[in-house]
Amino acid sequence: MPSKAEIIAARDWTDFSTPARPRATHSAAPPSGLGRLAAALKRGEDLFGALLAVALFALPMVMVALAIRIDSPGPALFRQRRTGLGNRDFAMLKFRTMHVAACDPRGGAQTSPGDPRLTRLGSFLRRTSLDELPQLLNVLGGQMALVGPRPHAPDTRAGGRLFHEVMEDYPARHVVKPGITGLAQVRGLRGPTRTEDALIRRVEADFEYIARCSLALDAAILLRTAICVLRMKNAY
Repeated sequence: MPSKAEIIAARDWTDFSTPARPRATHSAAPPSGLGRLAAALKRGEDLFGALLAVALFALPMVMVALAIRIDSPGPALFRQRRTGLGNRDFAMLKFRTMHVAACDPRGGAQTSPGDPRLTRLGSFLRRTSLDELPQLLNVLGGQMALVGPRPHAPDTRAGGRLFHEVMEDYPARHVVKPGITGLAQVRGLRGPTRTEDALIRRVEADFEYIARCSLALDAAILLRTAICVLRMKNAY
C-alpha cells in the first residue's frame, strides 16, 4: 500500500484543490526536504525571479516607501522575527502598515478587519499584498524563497495555543526555506489562524508542497498567486 507521502507526491501539480481528510487528523507525515540538485535549481529560480521582480517593482517600491513616510511618522520598513529553514529565526522585511507604537515584532496579536493599529495606507497595502514586496530582498539574501511555506512569527497562536503546541510535527515544515507565497496561500488558506483547524490545514498544505516540490509547481503557484492577489480575499 502506498504511503501518505507517495499519495501526495502523485497528485497532479496543477491541482490546487484542498484534499479531503479525516477531521480527527492533527498532523501529516513529516517531509524530508529537498535534495542538493533540487535545492540548487530552486535557488537559481529564486535568484532569477527575485532580480526580475526587483527590476520591475523598484519604482513602485520607492513610491510606496515615500507614501508610508508621508502617511505616518516612522520608518518605511518593518522587520518582524520569523522562523525559517532549520527552525532558525530571521528578520523578515515588510512595508510598515501599522503605527510605530503598535508594531508587533513577535506576532503575538494577529491582524483583524478594521484593526485600529493599521495606518490609513497600511490597510490598502495589506489588501493588495504590496506590503510583502520587500521580502524580495529576503529572497536575494537567501533567507526566503519565492515559493514555500509561509514563515510564521514565533508568538502567533491558533485557538489560543502556540503552533508547535497544536501540531507535534509542526517544525518539520522548516526543512525548506519559507516562501513569499505557497500552496496554502493559493488555496485561500491565509489570514488569521483563529482556530486550530485553520493552522492544521495550512501545515498539511505545506507538507504536501514539500512532497510535490518542483520548478513547474513553483511556476504554477506564482501564476495562481497573481490571481489571488487581484481577488484580495482574506487580506487585511
